[in-house]
Amino acid sequence: MNRTNGGGTGTGAGGAGGGGVRGAAGGANLLALRSHNTALVLDLLRTAGVEGISRLELAERTGLTPQAVSKITARLRGEGLAAEAGRRASTGGKPRTVLRLVPEAGHALGVHLDRDELRAVLVDLDGAVVGERCAPLDLGAGAETVVEGVARAVEALAECLGVSAVEGLRPGVVENLPPGAVEGLRPGVVENLPPGAVEGLRPSAGGGPPTPAGDGSGPLAAQGLRPPAAQQRRPPAARGPRAPGAVLAAAPTLLGLGVALPGPLDHVRGVLHRVTGFPEWDGFPLRDALARRLGVPVVVDKDTNAAALGLAVGGEGGEGGGEGGSFAYLHLGTGLGAGLVFDGGVHRGARTGAGEFGHQVVQLDGPPCTCGARGCIEALCLGAVARGDLAEAARVLGAGAANLAGLLDIDLVLLGGRTVAAAPEAFVHGVGAVLDARARREGGHDGAVPVRIAPGGTRTVAEGAAQLLLAPLFGRGDGG
Repeated sequence: MNRTNGGGTGTGAGGAGGGGVRGAAGGANLLALRSHNTALVLDLLRTAGVEGISRLELAERTGLTPQAVSKITARLRGEGLAAEAGRRASTGGKPRTVLRLVPEAGHALGVHLDRDELRAVLVDLDGAVVGERCAPLDLGAGAETVVEGVARAVEALAECLGVSAVEGLRPGVVENLPPGAVEGLRPGVVENLPPGAVEGLRPSAGGGPPTPAGDGSGPLAAQGLRPPAAQQRRPPAARGPRAPGAVLAAAPTLLGLGVALPGPLDHVRGVLHRVTGFPEWDGFPLRDALARRLGVPVVVDKDTNAAALGLAVGGEGGEGGGEGGSFAYLHLGTGLGAGLVFDGGVHRGARTGAGEFGHQVVQLDGPPCTCGARGCIEALCLGAVARGDLAEAARVLGAGAANLAGLLDIDLVLLGGRTVAAAPEAFVHGVGAVLDARARREGGHDGAVPVRIAPGGTRTVAEGAAQLLLAPLFGRGDGG
């Protein structure tokens, strides 16, 4: 992740409407560059915290010209995303005005769909949890039931933003939303959402003149998100009760929903594959189904990838999210998987298949696994847990972690999931002992790869799911 400049545009092409990037050369899409430079500034505002940061410091640390930074920060202040945080003495001249991020100016929902539980959180731009909800879930109950369960949970959380559920709310699709129901998504933000997040939400020309589709005249956020034109002028009598999606769409600071669940899946299209133990989900377009039901942008990813993203953004693996650092997040709950971070970014693989840690075969002709193979780490580990032998479960998990450390030369192992949370010391000790033994065999001078419990407890995945929406706004990964 490059934080030193805004990418090639040629001098004067402008990161924020004409300010330009020092020393840049070549060509680039102007809108993409604007979004990138805005993300750089937003990330520095976020990491500066309540102390704030001056425009001069922003220019020095991003490589943007002072003029570009002034235009970006003026736009962010106009959108309510940044505010003055006082003045700071300078080495010469008048005191500098410092700026800070306004955390409450934006929110994201994160949902963790486990095999037997749904956990949802609402977080602000800083990633702080401002609302949480947990409910039983049967992932095998069928798509309609699961989608509706997600809708109920996140609509209840919307009350934290001052939006109450509406009587008569009924299932339906985005095309049934009343005119302007999803307006209010903050300009300058939506264009930074990950690719595909707003699929199913139809762009329109906002309140201005009609904009022909595909003319590239402006970002989606500047146009507003509305239902198709044929639906925008439907007579009131034809609309009936308040449409689904109106509850979330009425929250002007809500950026969207991130959903994390067991894989395998296609995170680019938001389509599930044969979820381990639940083959009936194969081919289901979860992202689009939720976008239609809720009327907000949706991103879908594997549970372990979402957790790893949230941990990287939170600073695990290196300062500021792991610049140059690497770690593996091992999640042991109703299943076993891994999230991998290299150089501060989540490694998903070409087909979102990276991190299927639990399905390493370590015992030929061992006990059957739900994936169809035999002797997988997941089957052995969960079998030991079921017998109450946590020491054996930790030893098996440690063997897998040692394999991972040997293959990828990672810097850190983080443990999480409900099973680990129930006995954290046993798992840290057991996994650490196996890694220590490996380090002694190899005679490494740096010692064993450290092992510790991931922060966040049982909501690590849900918080990471929210970061699928937030992280791209700050240039911290593609989010999905």
